[in-house]
Amino acid sequence: MTLDRLHARQAFAAYTSHYNATDPKVKLKIDHTYRVAALCERIANSLALPPQDVDLAWLCGLLHDVGRFEQLRRYGTFIDAQSIDHAMMSVTVLFDEGRLRDYIADTDEDALLRTAIRLHNAYRLPAELDDRTRMFCQILRDADKIDILRVNVETPMEQIYNVSTEALRQSPVSPAVLGAFYEHHCVLRTLNHYPADNAVGHASFLFELCYPESLRAAAEQGWLWKLLDFKTDNPETAKAFAAMKAEMQRWIGEHIKA
Repeated sequence: MTLDRLHARQAFAAYTSHYNATDPKVKLKIDHTYRVAALCERIANSLALPPQDVDLAWLCGLLHDVGRFEQLRRYGTFIDAQSIDHAMMSVTVLFDEGRLRDYIADTDEDALLRTAIRLHNAYRLPAELDDRTRMFCQILRDADKIDILRVNVETPMEQIYNVSTEALRQSPVSPAVLGAFYEHHCVLRTLNHYPADNAVGHASFLFELCYPESLRAAAEQGWLWKLLDFKTDNPETAKAFAAMKAEMQRWIGEHIKA
């Protein structure tokens, strides 16, 4: 695969120029995209992949969320359950509408790109993936999860999830969501019933990062701890988040060296 990164970046900028970059939600996804691409490159380099595979990982990051912009335009939300599966929308934009060729003329990795983008938000990867495809899926999923921690700290949750500040600060945490957290795996979106559940779900991403470099990146950035310092007026929610933070600190201590 031959990739001209400058050309690919220009293609992404041209595509997103059709959306209102002064809208904080649009800017959020543009900035997120570039950071995920950089994280994909970092993780790929840590695996000592050849340069063309590092480029491929970077491209996965650049393309994974192109469907978010149409999702927002059509439905006014980033919540898939209230609109459309954004990964499938990315596949539609890139493959069904043919926009992938705006980024890269080489077709050698089209099947892998399609799979990685389609599955980047899946709860679990299918068992039948070949090893190479699985690796690129995991690189992208790790990078996306790491940056979502940042997004949920830097961007008001009211804006991301279309909820009021009062609803957020009074929110309880669903028992099923807490249970999933303490089982040390990602939380199914279908378990989310309250605004605070989203913060727990995103913190739980850390449990399923696949690569040591991914854990190092998440630990370095510190967004996880800020996310778990959840601002709430609900005493039970405050206790729950304090306990979850302590558990996460314990878990990380067992899985990554200082």
